[in-house]
Amino acid sequence: MPNVSAADMGLAATIMSYASGKSLRRSMKLAVLPLLALTGGCNWVVMNPAGDVAVRQRDLILISTGLMLLIIVPVMVLTVLFAWRYRQSNTKATYDPDFDHSTQLELVIWSAPLLIIIFLGALTWGSTHLLDPYRPIERTAPGQPVAPNTRPLEVEVVALDWKWLFIYPDLGIATVNELAAPVNVPIHFRITSSSVMNSFYIPALAGQIYAMPGMETPLHAVVNRPGRYEGFSANYSGAGFSGMRFAFHGLDQAGFDRWVREVRGRGGSLDRAGYLLLERPSENVPVRRYASVAPDLYRAILNMCVRPGETCMADMMHHDAHKAAGHKAMDMPTPVPMPPAPPDEAAPTARNAAPATLPGARAAARS
Repeated sequence: MPNVSAADMGLAATIMSYASGKSLRRSMKLAVLPLLALTGGCNWVVMNPAGDVAVRQRDLILISTGLMLLIIVPVMVLTVLFAWRYRQSNTKATYDPDFDHSTQLELVIWSAPLLIIIFLGALTWGSTHLLDPYRPIERTAPGQPVAPNTRPLEVEVVALDWKWLFIYPDLGIATVNELAAPVNVPIHFRITSSSVMNSFYIPALAGQIYAMPGMETPLHAVVNRPGRYEGFSANYSGAGFSGMRFAFHGLDQAGFDRWVREVRGRGGSLDRAGYLLLERPSENVPVRRYASVAPDLYRAILNMCVRPGETCMADMMHHDAHKAAGHKAMDMPTPVPMPPAPPDEAAPTARNAAPATLPGARAAARS
């Protein structure tokens, strides 16, 4: 067996270590490529919205993330730095096993997170009120306030199994799994559900909001850029949940007027009987259009009284309120009339009361 020196063995170990490290780096690069391919298909619509409300929600996400990274990034960097500086082989680093307190270090550790939490709290409080879905929007875009007499586009939304019904009460039309609105015009959604709890979400327009049977949830939004955007259900509601998707069209005013004419020209009629057929569970429903809608249909859906003979929830609550008021009046004690006083205990009149209440007058009369 040939003699191998320690230097040769060290050189061989170095070469093997370099080769293995190079191989490891190549393997890591190859492993990253599929991840890049996967992220290339991601839809960043939340970070690139088309509506002012969604833009401000995106800004809130970015600002909050940046503020939190002000703490996270230094902590991660200092963790690596401390581990490297105070490693066992570094004899130049100060070794102080009895260290237990530093006022300056405590101030830095506690003041920075505290300031960020205060700023985040103020930002969250203001944004919660500013972006309240119940609150009508005050602007359509930065520097473009809503005119005082601007009438929003009214849209009544009904979550069905498993499709979306959109009713335009001012236009007298309705659609299934298709929604359109003109750009830079405020939109007022009134949202409910026919059976189970659901969630209405158009990421390019505004945040998601729940739809519940027998209840109405408002949402105010605006679209600023023409285009075709996706809306869907963000809450699991049964077997056909994955097919509860619809197209939202942001159109200029001329394009929206043309779309309305197309719906009126090719659509059918949606009355209560037609709604009861539409309400039946179905999956992957294609777009449907209705040129006319029963004027009280949404109210009947909201009050769960579409079928003939059903009592509407509003009427039931009104009846219960009157009934409760009647019971409350019956439960109150009835005042008992007092019997008339006998003649000798009658209340004093003004004539005989004056001497009793004014003793000075009696003295003057005797004198």
